[in-house]
Amino acid sequence: MTGPADLTLVEAADAVLKRKLSSLELLDACFANIERANQNVNATIWLDYEAGRKSARKADQAVKKGAKLGRLHGVPMAHKDMFYRKGKPCTCGSRIRKDFVPELTATVLARMDAAGAYSFGGLNMAEFALNTTGHNREFGDCHNPWNSLYIPGGSSSGSGAAVAARMTYAALGSDTGGSIRLPAAACGVTGIKPTQTRVSRAGVMPLSFSGDNVGPLARTARDCARILSVIAGHDRLDPTTSTEKVPDYEAALDGEVGGLKIGVPTKYFLDNADRPVALAFEEAIRVLGKRGATVKCIALPQLDAILAYSGIMSRVEVAAIHAQWMRNRPQDYAPHISSWLYTGYAVPASYHVEALSRRGPILTEFAKEVFSLVDVVATPTIPTCLPTLTETDVDIGPPGIEGKVLTIHANTAVFNYLGLPSASVNCGFDPNGLPIGLSFTARPFAEASVLKVADAYQRETDWHTRRPSLLA
Repeated sequence: MTGPADLTLVEAADAVLKRKLSSLELLDACFANIERANQNVNATIWLDYEAGRKSARKADQAVKKGAKLGRLHGVPMAHKDMFYRKGKPCTCGSRIRKDFVPELTATVLARMDAAGAYSFGGLNMAEFALNTTGHNREFGDCHNPWNSLYIPGGSSSGSGAAVAARMTYAALGSDTGGSIRLPAAACGVTGIKPTQTRVSRAGVMPLSFSGDNVGPLARTARDCARILSVIAGHDRLDPTTSTEKVPDYEAALDGEVGGLKIGVPTKYFLDNADRPVALAFEEAIRVLGKRGATVKCIALPQLDAILAYSGIMSRVEVAAIHAQWMRNRPQDYAPHISSWLYTGYAVPASYHVEALSRRGPILTEFAKEVFSLVDVVATPTIPTCLPTLTETDVDIGPPGIEGKVLTIHANTAVFNYLGLPSASVNCGFDPNGLPIGLSFTARPFAEASVLKVADAYQRETDWHTRRPSLLA
């Protein structure tokens, strides 16, 4: 049985605008699904029912008064618990920041507020955004809403799970090595990591100075396009943000991919793919070809260098950010987090400088050799069928478990190092009934191209409309 919580974000915003539903009705529908499903999913860290209802009533009053309404007016959301809001808790999924209350509000939240959205809670996440599985020692593991034994992806685990379980219409996440796209893939929703510097990181917990990105997880490419149009753009509070003009991403979604060239890598991304994933990927490419896109097999350059430099860059920068706490409070980190951080202190500074200095030339070569031939690169988001939470618990698991964990983000971290826009959509289900992810990546600042092909795929298929059985 479906209800208001099954609407997409765009449908929900339109329903409020046209007075078909009130914002309070949307919020109550989210709360009802939280009551129904969260005991099995554990997607939230904190909720503020009173503040949510107050914001909903205020939004409904604005509609009745005929006030000018923003593109997200009246839509309730909860976000990964690392986006600062003045006066509200922000745990960063950690014991160390369990009682942290920021004195400022993240730019992305302020921009969504200005567009009429409001937030009612903080969502579960990997401790300090430092795993891809959904494990969290302090607040409990987040579970996949399609089958609670399996990983929901990470580090934006609660964001992916909550959107899939209809607990929120959308959620912001962060992506340093795949942390938006991985939970989007694992939970069967849509997520986009924009171009590096496209979205402000002011007021957002840092992980890696050179790798962090902020973006939305929602049910459709159109939902993500609407949110990205609101949050993207230069921010004086984040001098690293680009001054590149922000297009209306939603306006680019016309369903047309005729003449669009899609590149399929000839090596690495499918080398160790499980058969169900490979078959789903092949069928998805066939669907896009049938819709008019041209599919080309291409070789991606410098992959070995990209993978090596990406690991160096993230390890050193994460270790630097956590250096003081690691000196004073190492016992307050989960064992797998502290052991990973220690490795960052062993990397010579010259390696980090090399990784950063080579980034520009490698991106230039990559763009020249790849995007002169194709508009978008398509890959499986996660190359294997999803493992269980038990199989990926590195704090208690058997030797060799690290390889299984590293495989989860093997296909996504490449594009973080290059800073390219990349999105994931659902393209099917594996034999365990768990979602399979399909990713699209384009040249810098070509988010419109990524969303365009994602939207075209969703017009041709219905995978993104499926809902977990726990909501039946």
